[in-house]
Amino acid sequence: MSESSSFDSLMTITKRPPIVMVEGQGSWLTDSTGKRYLDFIQGWAVNSLGHAPSVISQAISSQAARLISPSPAFYNQQAICLAVLLTANSCFERVFFANSGAEANEGAIKLARKWGSLHKAGAYEIITMVNGFHGRTLATMSASGKPHWQELFEPKVPGFVKVALNELEAVRAAISERTVAIMLEPVQGEAGVIPASQSFLQGLRQLADEYKLLLIFDEVQAGMRRLGTLFAYQQAGIEPDIMTLGKGIGGGVPLAALLAKEAVCCFEPGDQGGTYNGNPLMAAVGCAVLETMLQPGFLEQVRERGAQLANGLRKLSTRRGLGEVRGNGLLLALALPAANGDAIAEAARDLGLLINAARPDTLRLMPALNVSEDEVELCLTLLDQVFAQSL
Repeated sequence: MSESSSFDSLMTITKRPPIVMVEGQGSWLTDSTGKRYLDFIQGWAVNSLGHAPSVISQAISSQAARLISPSPAFYNQQAICLAVLLTANSCFERVFFANSGAEANEGAIKLARKWGSLHKAGAYEIITMVNGFHGRTLATMSASGKPHWQELFEPKVPGFVKVALNELEAVRAAISERTVAIMLEPVQGEAGVIPASQSFLQGLRQLADEYKLLLIFDEVQAGMRRLGTLFAYQQAGIEPDIMTLGKGIGGGVPLAALLAKEAVCCFEPGDQGGTYNGNPLMAAVGCAVLETMLQPGFLEQVRERGAQLANGLRKLSTRRGLGEVRGNGLLLALALPAANGDAIAEAARDLGLLINAARPDTLRLMPALNVSEDEVELCLTLLDQVFAQSL
C-alpha cells in the first residue's frame, strides 16, 4: 500500500500536505523522500529542545525500563521530582499533572469554580479574552474567544464572559457577583502572537485583588522559557493565582501541568484525576527538559537567538514592505500586507522551511529554544527568497 492511499485511514481534522515525516534531529525534519526541512514550527512550540534530543530519549529509555505507570493512586519519584522543580522555580506551591494544555486548562476552570463555590457564594463565571485560545474540550472551547467557534458544538459550557484584550475597563465592567476568575494568555499565540500589555496584566491583578477574584494565566504556549523567562508572568512583575503549562514542558511528549497557590487548592479526593496524569514516564521527560532549561547559559541563548530572529525579521519587513514584528523571545510573528499567509507558508515549505500562518495575514515562528545562530540566519535567508518570489 502506498503512503498516499493510506492517508484516508486517518480522520480529517486539519489540512495536511501529502508529506510523511519520518525523522527529526534538532531543528530539522526529514520526510519519507529524504527531503529535509528547517523546522520553525516545532510541533507548535512543543519541541522546546528540538527533535529527538538526547536528554529526552535517555530519560524515556531509562524510565521505561523501570516503571511506566503505577496509576495515580500511588506517588512516584519522577512526578515528585518535577513538582518540586516547578514549585521551587515559581510562585506556586501545588502542581497537578495532565496530558495536554487543554486538560490543564479544564482543571484550572474546575479549580476556580470549586473555589467559588466555597469562598464566593457559588460564583462561577470566568472572564476570558476575545480571540483567546484555551483548548478543544467543550469547556476550553467555551472559554476561548475564537470567533468561528461561536456556533460550533452547541450548546457549549456556559459561564464565560469575553472582553477585548488590553481593555481594563471592559474587564471591570464585566465583573458581577457571579464572577470568580479572570483567565487569559499573556500572549495570544493562536490569534497571531498578540501580547497583553504589562499595564493590563498589572491592572488585572489589582482588579482581582479588589473584587476577590482568581487570576489565571494560560502559559501553555508562552511558558517554559519561550518568551525569554521561565514563565511569562515573571515579565509582568505580578503573580497569578493559577497557571497552566503544556507544550514545551514535555519537549514533545504529552505532558502538561496545573499550578496553584496553596490558598486556592481546594480539590478533594474524587474531584480531579486522570489515568495517565503524572505517570513517571512523562514526568521523567519533564524533569529532563526543565533541568536542561535551568542550566547556566540556556536563558541567555534563548534571548540572543530571539533578538537575532526579531531583528532579522524587522530588516526583512523593511526591505520587502511587510508589517510589524510581534512577540518576545522565540515566539514571534510577522504581519503581512495581504491575507496570503497560507500561500507564503506553502512556498516556504517548498524551499525547505516550516513556518506557520497563525492568521491569514500573520506568520508565526516558534523554533526550538536551542536553535543555532546559523539556523536562524538560514531561516531569514529562506524567508527572503520566499518573499522575493511572491511579491
